[in-house]
Amino acid sequence: MALNKKTEFPANIQKMASFTKLLSHPARLAIVEVLAKRQTCVCGEIVEILPLAQSTVSQHLKELKEGGLVRGEVEGTSSCYCIDWENLNQAFAEFSEHIALIKQYQFKKEGNCCE
Repeated sequence: MALNKKTEFPANIQKMASFTKLLSHPARLAIVEVLAKRQTCVCGEIVEILPLAQSTVSQHLKELKEGGLVRGEVEGTSSCYCIDWENLNQAFAEFSEHIALIKQYQFKKEGNCCE
């Protein structure tokens, strides 16, 4: 039985990995950009803007919503989605802090081991 080694890493690293994975797909990144520009959006409008099928857009919106970067409401036959700015800003701040921690080692050693 294969073990999931992901849980062996610290919670902050797991959280950053989930955030970056969520935004690593070009379609999800494009959807977030459309929602940010529009401030609110009906799913059908995204399909008109991006070269994606309705089912594909819906699946990506579902993943973004489950990941906490998008909020959505179903109103009859249409769904309205928007950016969850609080969660996006928090995730970006934590990501930036994590990258800053990594970058602190950039100049600790002279030269580059790969040169």
